Amino acid sequence: MVLKIVQAGEPVLRQQARDLTPEEIGSPEIQRLIVLMRDTMRDAPGVGLAAPQVGVGLRLVVIEDRAEYQAGVAPADLSARERQPVPFHVLINPKLTVEDSTPAEFHEGCLSVTGFAALVARARGVRVDALDEQGRPVTIRATGWYARILQHELDHLDGTLYVDRMATRSFTTGENHRRHWAGRSTAEVRSALRIPSDAEKSST
Repeated sequence: MVLKIVQAGEPVLRQQARDLTPEEIGSPEIQRLIVLMRDTMRDAPGVGLAAPQVGVGLRLVVIEDRAEYQAGVAPADLSARERQPVPFHVLINPKLTVEDSTPAEFHEGCLSVTGFAALVARARGVRVDALDEQGRPVTIRATGWYARILQHELDHLDGTLYVDRMATRSFTTGENHRRHWAGRSTAEVRSALRIPSDAEKSST
């Protein structure tokens, strides 16, 4: 069984999700929700899913970047994105701290903005302090693509979508991204689309 992934325009995607209590974390309802979110993420397929994306306003996310998702990606692209497999895990009531603010900018999509992608700059390295599915404290330090996934999913808990952070001129359908931009560097994409750098913006 999989859940319906709600799309941009649903109010829950723009609301602040609430923390779970210790009693809720151990409840059969939340444990079942975690299993359904995992199955829904894998069915999509996606590398992360936040509870608001299935219409539930709770601070709960599931993450998994399977090796098979990366099988068709060129090694150079995987290296540029610092992307490696990430095993399935659950984060409850997470708090994110940026540890390496160096901007990393790549195309990003979202299961709640189906069929589109855009360039999004994210911090290269982050730390997340959270609880796991058993309510035990966990700390994750991540860089590269894993850090991007964490930032993207935790944004959902605060009512933020990647379109709020994107370089607007880079917004594209998924099909056109594959046709025109896949395999090209971010610098090439920015040049071709005439996207000004932050320095160029500030000088105008």
